[in-house]
Amino acid sequence: MGDSIKRYLKFVKPYNWQIIFTILIGIVKFAIPLFIPLLMKIVIDEIIGSKILSTEEMTQQLFYWLGGTVLVFFIIRPPVEYYRQYYAQYVSNKILYDIRQELYSHLQKLSLSYYSNTRAGEVISRVINDVEQTKNFVMIGLMNVWLDLATIIIAIIIMLTMDVPLTLVTLLAFPFYAYSVKHFFGKLRELTRKRSQSLADVQSYLHERVAGVSVIKSFALEELEQKRFDKVNGNFLDKALDHTKWNAKAFAVVNTITDVAPLLVLAYAGYQVINNSLSVGTMVAFVAYIDRLYGPLRRLVNSSTSLTQSFASMDRVFELMEQKYDITDKDDAVELPPISGKIEFEKVSFAYEKDGETVLNEIDFVVNPGETVAFVGMSGGGKSTIISLIPRFYDVTDGAVRIDDHDLRDVKVKSLRNQIGIVLQDSILFSDSVKSNILMGKPDATDEEVIEAAKAANAHDFIESLPEGYETKVGERGVKLSGGQKQRVAIARVFLKNPPLLVLDEATSALDLESEALIQESLERLANDRTTLIVAHRLSTITHADKIFVIDSGELKEMGTHEELMKMQGIYYGLFQVQILGK
Repeated sequence: MGDSIKRYLKFVKPYNWQIIFTILIGIVKFAIPLFIPLLMKIVIDEIIGSKILSTEEMTQQLFYWLGGTVLVFFIIRPPVEYYRQYYAQYVSNKILYDIRQELYSHLQKLSLSYYSNTRAGEVISRVINDVEQTKNFVMIGLMNVWLDLATIIIAIIIMLTMDVPLTLVTLLAFPFYAYSVKHFFGKLRELTRKRSQSLADVQSYLHERVAGVSVIKSFALEELEQKRFDKVNGNFLDKALDHTKWNAKAFAVVNTITDVAPLLVLAYAGYQVINNSLSVGTMVAFVAYIDRLYGPLRRLVNSSTSLTQSFASMDRVFELMEQKYDITDKDDAVELPPISGKIEFEKVSFAYEKDGETVLNEIDFVVNPGETVAFVGMSGGGKSTIISLIPRFYDVTDGAVRIDDHDLRDVKVKSLRNQIGIVLQDSILFSDSVKSNILMGKPDATDEEVIEAAKAANAHDFIESLPEGYETKVGERGVKLSGGQKQRVAIARVFLKNPPLLVLDEATSALDLESEALIQESLERLANDRTTLIVAHRLSTITHADKIFVIDSGELKEMGTHEELMKMQGIYYGLFQVQILGK
């Protein structure tokens, strides 16, 4: 917990003075009502109980004291209350903003392997829910706790000035209160952490199922999915009830202690009044001060619950922040200069997990500038893995990948990826306009450049036919567009980027013939005068390639042109014959 708090306080530090100012305003706000019990004593003992004042003088004194108090409450307290609330919310929200900014920056740097092993809903839960829960640490732990402590101290000082023995009786319950808080809220943090994790599981499950609702409906799995959700949701209920039971025990004990304290005061003060050792006004004031004293104590108990939730959420937030980057720039990494497009794999081996199964084994090949090469083979053979090493989505386990004789590990990642254009089988579009999605290839491009890129990708005509043209929102993951339309927008994005190196990972395999013909035409135009690497399922689309690499079980088994490989009558020949016969 201590480490999490220290790390969190780094985000708090820029706002220290605003927090101090908020606390000082808050002390004024909470101190004003502390005058009310003292006013009650004055009215009872010095006005109503006066032996020397006349009725007229009593009335005058009463309105004098009450009038002054009303002025304080109506003139001073409202602006104090407003600025305390405003600055408390302003500071806490600014801190959460800063944390989410850093978290998002951190998420951008994490490698694909992290996202392959982590559910999207889990990440979203930490960035949204857990960060929001830490707000209580700012509002309560850094502000309200101090205000409540200040209120307690001021109340005790006032009470001491009135009657020291009675004040000591009032404070008898404090040690029992402190012990019970320490005992109960130690375990509450772990229970809170488990509850947060189970809630994240519910959110992750919902995120996946909402994204794949078409699959659920197409297989009529609604009832089965309901049972599965019941299990996940039931686990959250169990954890929530465990948390609630322990929390209820804590409140039962602590509130009993705080409720007993007023009885002790009433008993002692009543005895003193009966024996004429204490005035009625002082007793009434003390009873009123008990509420002012134990009210903040009860809030501190509530604060303990909220702070426990905050600490558990802090742990989850910083656990995410501590995730290591698999792909980083070396201290002496250099900018990759404009490339000609030569690519070299030298005895490259690769495994996704440390000490895991090797999926590529000593791959050796060279692609010359301007060449179009294709990677073919059975699914799971390692084709897409080879492609993913070129933009350095992963680093090789052994060997080296070079572009223009530069080892990719020696150059800055951004300078490498800026010179690579990638079109995937399932191109991701964001729920923004068509224009915004194309602009991802070159954010500062003009409208004319966007339109030219769309025309080159055979996308302009269908974009113009959309309800709002280039400003049409495409929906989440481009759901409002057909598969062929999504691909053409993705290709337009790469046309706009105009990179010297092009990677096509089965970019046409899931399309109808008409869409495939349009996209194939645009891809050939895109591949002109640049180095192009193609992962292909349909071999008929890559017969024109300068080189074809046959990948099987993580090894480079065959290499050559279409004609050369057909003459060899090996793996490629067999695959080609199967596809021809299958038509």
